[in-house]
Amino acid sequence: MIVDDARIVDSKACQLESWMKKNTGSIEYWTLPACNFTHNLELTFGGAVISNSDNAKNPNILIQGKTLFKPMEINGWGIGLAIGAIHNPTININRNLTGDLYAYIPTSFSFRDGHVVLNTNVGWLYRRSESNEHHLTLGVGSEILFTKNSWLVAEIFGQNQGKPFFHIGFRYWIYPDHIQVDTTYGNRFGSGNDEQWFTVGLRLISPAFLP
Repeated sequence: MIVDDARIVDSKACQLESWMKKNTGSIEYWTLPACNFTHNLELTFGGAVISNSDNAKNPNILIQGKTLFKPMEINGWGIGLAIGAIHNPTININRNLTGDLYAYIPTSFSFRDGHVVLNTNVGWLYRRSESNEHHLTLGVGSEILFTKNSWLVAEIFGQNQGKPFFHIGFRYWIYPDHIQVDTTYGNRFGSGNDEQWFTVGLRLISPAFLP
């Protein structure tokens, strides 16, 4: 999902998030490994390969750091900060050496003994790859327990310009807290089929093993 939560991987543990995203006219393959080497700093370094209808390969590289000011508790709330950059080495390379920069504050609220979670994001995006434009980013998402190991997820997100996007899906824990699969559908409000997408994802979470 695009709207992030106020959680990070456990201390001394790692996770791997990977998914395939089918857009109208292109397919994206994402792989994002992340580890928490300390107690409160999750570092992510990964990226994507995007193939369009002409079979051209368009790479993206992402690096991000995320920390929590207050971890989310059951029937409580949490808040954190994430800062990162997305770099596309094939777009405007002369003025895009550090990529597009972003930062956001994820906030999560837990209800009904953790069976319902509401996530909100407020952030900033600096599109160096386009015309050095600054954007305000906003998002609201929900996670609702459906069965013992499955969740319904839905979110609305966007920028201060243009119509927002919506995103809905289903998440299932094959092995609770360690192996998760999901599938989603997304689109922009009022855009028809031009900007819709489908995803299938896999998330692997390790136990603590780092020194």
